[in-house]
Amino acid sequence: MVEIEFRDVGKSFVDKQTGELRPAVSNISLSIAKGEVVSLIGPSGCGKSTLLNMGSGIYAPTSGQVFIAGQQVTKPVREVAFMLQKDLLMQWRTIEDNVALGLEIAGVDKAERLRIANELLVKCHLRGFEKHYPYQLSGGMRQRAALARTLAVDPQVMLLDEPFSALDAQTKMILQQDLAKMLYEKKRTALFITHDLVEGIALSDRLLVMSERPGTIIEEIIIDLPLRDNPLERRKLPEIGPLQGRLMDLLKIGKEEDAVLH
Repeated sequence: MVEIEFRDVGKSFVDKQTGELRPAVSNISLSIAKGEVVSLIGPSGCGKSTLLNMGSGIYAPTSGQVFIAGQQVTKPVREVAFMLQKDLLMQWRTIEDNVALGLEIAGVDKAERLRIANELLVKCHLRGFEKHYPYQLSGGMRQRAALARTLAVDPQVMLLDEPFSALDAQTKMILQQDLAKMLYEKKRTALFITHDLVEGIALSDRLLVMSERPGTIIEEIIIDLPLRDNPLERRKLPEIGPLQGRLMDLLKIGKEEDAVLH
């Protein structure tokens, strides 16, 4: 079953200085099966985040169509959860109340939403911090809380825009492990943006490589490796190096015409 589909999608924005339409992405066609994790990799400004915004219903495509579980996306979709680089926790709410926010909006009664929130806080290694406020937590702990909040609404589809990019290397790998295990166990579908090539390989079933702006897909790489639910161990496989090298060649990293990833 196809969970996410883009059909000949393009998106343009008006240049505020000239009034002209500037294409961000062009001719994007892709499909992601239920339970599959796919990463988008490409130069900064190539339109990766624009694709996620269209997938969530925040933006409408200028051309083409986007579908989630066979339904055309024309507005924000309840079955889709979006996780960003910033945790965006509400400073006046406790951690458990932050995690339970989506459930509260959905009308779930307080006892049940707090049960779900606390269960996820345990899974995200935040036991004992339920009554703390965001300012009392480290950056890594805050991002764990944001992950718990994303999972609390039990989304069928997760859109993740560099959710771990601001974290130190050790914390990043721990959170990658938590996310991978949860996606695998629940058979959830995810479209993931990363500039970290090894992260993309370690977490994904497939990689889609994008060109410079206006972004289009120039290569699909199938990650035919075991241990998708265990990225810490997958990182150790000998195949990781050649795959990373192939991505560097596609992105021209280290070459004279360097397409630098920021």
